[in-house]
Amino acid sequence: MSDLWTRALGGLALYVLGALILWPLAGATVAAVFLALAMAGHALYHLRQLAKLARWLRDPQLSTVPQAGGAWGDVFAELYQIVRRQSKSRHQLSEALARFRRAGEAMPDGVVILDENDEIEWLNPVAEQQLGLNLETDAGRPITYLLRQTQFHEYLAAQNYAEPLILKSARNPELTLSIQLVPFGAKQKLLISRDISRFEQLETVRRDFVANVSHELRTPLTVVGGFLETLHEHPDLPPEERNHQIELMLEQTRRMQRLVEDLLTLSRLESASNPLQEAPVNVPALITRLLREAESLSRGRHRVRAEIHSDAWLMGAEGELASAFGNLISNAIRYTPAGGEVVLRWERTGDGARFSVRDTGIGIEPQHIPRLTERFYRVDRSRSRETGGTGLGLSIVKHVLTRHQARLEIQSEVGKGSTFAACFPANRVIAPEERSALAEERG
Repeated sequence: MSDLWTRALGGLALYVLGALILWPLAGATVAAVFLALAMAGHALYHLRQLAKLARWLRDPQLSTVPQAGGAWGDVFAELYQIVRRQSKSRHQLSEALARFRRAGEAMPDGVVILDENDEIEWLNPVAEQQLGLNLETDAGRPITYLLRQTQFHEYLAAQNYAEPLILKSARNPELTLSIQLVPFGAKQKLLISRDISRFEQLETVRRDFVANVSHELRTPLTVVGGFLETLHEHPDLPPEERNHQIELMLEQTRRMQRLVEDLLTLSRLESASNPLQEAPVNVPALITRLLREAESLSRGRHRVRAEIHSDAWLMGAEGELASAFGNLISNAIRYTPAGGEVVLRWERTGDGARFSVRDTGIGIEPQHIPRLTERFYRVDRSRSRETGGTGLGLSIVKHVLTRHQARLEIQSEVGKGSTFAACFPANRVIAPEERSALAEERG
């Protein structure tokens, strides 16, 4: 700035110097006129530049900064640099705000920014869906006018936001939200909403699972405990009665053992630390072995046969597949009356391969079929206990098939029987001509 003043004073000094030179040459009048005209021109020049500056200040755009020479050129150049820096700062702030909004919109949780009066400043699309709000129509409105649940009003008024508020959605009763307020800035608040419906469902499943396991174990433990008390209090029981009670205790003990084994199997299948141990599985040989076990389980009460229409193998875990197929077979035998038929079938399909178990049993009503693979779900609880089922067999089947990218198909008609089929994708099927090449690779 001092340089600008120096240049301005230097210009005035030149005018005065010119007048002093003209004075002895042309007289005082001419010198005075020259000085007056020079000063007037100088003033007009500066007034013109001031007018340019005033016009520009009414609409200060970077592209319209005035142009001039001399001291005003330096001033306008400095203004250009200032406006350019401000424009760059505004651009950076706009980009930062845009990034913030994009980040907020991409968040999986709902986000609402509230001002000091608890009025909505901004919210993301997830908050719109979860809380039933709309940014265009609800911005500037108090949040309490829009979320009318009493629990939320009490939570907001209490100003104790260390723990979240669990709230059922007013729009969707099946949606459970975790609401938490986070104070920040000048009395502003950040409202964060999270959908915890799945965690609520998992907690319900966990409670039901514990209750079911407890219920399944209570009955056999009660029976065993009762008989043990009888044997302890009456050591002189007749041998026949004693043997009968011991036999019943053994039966209930085996039932508990089957339940524990199935629970351990499910635990292994669900464990992330238990990857699938794959190897070629000779399915026809496996079915032949399972057929003998089925005949032993049936004890001649059913016609049990196998229809093996393919010599294809599967890539998978033989123990898990044997468990899944065995559960399907044992279920068919348990729920098929004496004299009925159970057929095991292995075949290639257009998109892979299929193992199925068809029976002529009691059948299943359509409303029960979607829930059959749930743990402890039983169509007829009393009948399941009579047949010795644990209620976990089809859950095990479902987990095994999922680990093998396969699916379970169920067809059933009450009074006529059922067909349970495990359908495997083509990438799991090993054709006879592929087995030798696969053996060489693994060799």
